Amino acid sequence: METKVKSFSDLTLAQYHQLMKMRVAVFVVEQACPYQEVDDIDLSAYHFWLENNSKEIIAYARIYQEDQTIHFGRVLVKKEERQQGLGRQLIQQLMEWVAQEFSERRLHIEAQSYLQSFYASFGFQPVSETYLLDGIAHIDMEK
Repeated sequence: METKVKSFSDLTLAQYHQLMKMRVAVFVVEQACPYQEVDDIDLSAYHFWLENNSKEIIAYARIYQEDQTIHFGRVLVKKEERQQGLGRQLIQQLMEWVAQEFSERRLHIEAQSYLQSFYASFGFQPVSETYLLDGIAHIDMEK
């Protein structure tokens, strides 16, 4: 397994296609949530993923900076690869990369509420009440 981090301009068309295909499969189809998946944040984001030996993307998140805060989101693990600890591995590596690439910055995530304890295990604390985002319960968390 290999970890990849690329800015939008460094992605190949095939990589971007694979990322979008997987994001739509999880966030639009699987979660039955019709919303604008492709947005302008992709253009300035870092795309962070785990790739298996067959060069398939199996876990993904995007990272972007807004003011003095580093945001990450669109966190996913390919359906067939879940329950293997890949989400935990992805977040741990993502946090190590952010610490190395950015000076002391606050990390922020709009987490789906059911994942609150997962993100809390990495030191994230809730900074909002639960709210609906595209029909799914979320909570803002920071570290």
